[in-house]
Amino acid sequence: MKHFRVIGRKGVGAVKRKAALLICVLLVFIAGCWSRRELNDLAIAVGFGIDRSGEQYEVSVQVVDPGEVATKRPGSQRSPVTMYHAKGKTVFEAIRRMTTVTPRKVYFSQLRMFIIGDELAREGIREGLDFLSRDHELRTDFYIAVAKDLTAKEILSFYTPLEKIPASKMHNSLDVSDKSWGPTAAMKLDELIKDLVSDGKEAVLTGITILGDPEEGTKRKNVQMIDSPAFLKYSGIGVFQEDKLVGWLNERESKGYSNITDTLKSTIINAPCPEGGRVGIEVIHSKSKMKGKVRNGKPEAEVEIRTEANIGEVECKLDLTKEKTINRLEQEFEKIIQQNAEQAIKKAKSLEADIFGFGEAIHRSNPRYWNTIKNDWRRQFVDLPVHIKVDVKIRHMGTVSSPFFNQLKE
Repeated sequence: MKHFRVIGRKGVGAVKRKAALLICVLLVFIAGCWSRRELNDLAIAVGFGIDRSGEQYEVSVQVVDPGEVATKRPGSQRSPVTMYHAKGKTVFEAIRRMTTVTPRKVYFSQLRMFIIGDELAREGIREGLDFLSRDHELRTDFYIAVAKDLTAKEILSFYTPLEKIPASKMHNSLDVSDKSWGPTAAMKLDELIKDLVSDGKEAVLTGITILGDPEEGTKRKNVQMIDSPAFLKYSGIGVFQEDKLVGWLNERESKGYSNITDTLKSTIINAPCPEGGRVGIEVIHSKSKMKGKVRNGKPEAEVEIRTEANIGEVECKLDLTKEKTINRLEQEFEKIIQQNAEQAIKKAKSLEADIFGFGEAIHRSNPRYWNTIKNDWRRQFVDLPVHIKVDVKIRHMGTVSSPFFNQLKE
């Protein structure tokens, strides 16, 4: 004889709650697949460039060939990346038109480098940047650079040694240079847009150029030789006025810019010895503070730079065991750092572009006064007095206190 269990009202409610919970869980898993994309349906873009071509934009995209990057087959002749190009009245139109030549839809979420052609940078970059800032697929951790006297297409068509993927090489090289050399600016999209819309600070971007024969760099043999005939090289910092490239800082001026803006992490500085030869120091820590003030109705700025360094190389006879020798070296390096900063300010004033953020410093210190001059800040900046104070401390001399050739016989 069968027995049936009677479920009361409370039991029925419990069953309904469990069923509802189960349905919710299933809906989560089902909904999680609505935007799924198969890897085989995508072309992963790692490099992206925009140039001006007459009245149109020319877009260049560097796409990874996953099979070639991962392959261990000897003697493979396929390139690890493929380049696609298209033109359009807008950047978005050019990218969609690219689907007529690409076998897959281009996917930008893994982008490493964005290159702006020189001509477009001089005409203005605000329209070209709108697509990048608006596209929901794009992350903002890629770096941006300007093709110095070149097109973005030429830079992205380059074979690079050591790294199979050129865009990854450019990203890594800029990252390392920014941390250990100084005259470069590893700029990301959100930082660039912030500077472009700021009232008291203009934007900068690092320049990238070709060292050697540009035609050789587009051939596979550029990575098959011990001494490659062509390299990509970061060179100088580009100065923008609003959204237009107006000039370049050289190496010393770029170091001065990094020092003033508190973005210098490490670099090398050389100074002459009194009796010939040179001494090189490694900057291991640098901290800058900027203040703006209004004195007698006129704006002023102060910059204080504190630097810690190690002796890296000595090419002259110096007794580093003596305190007066160290003090003299510290004073010499203070002069060089101050000269670099002064030269950077002089160049920026000649270009009428406050790339340091002195206007923002004035704004912070006296908002009411800033509102009266912000529309005329470009002219005010040209005449702005900037007082620079530098303090250098040498912490270590290395494994030897004095050069070994001090002991050599004459």
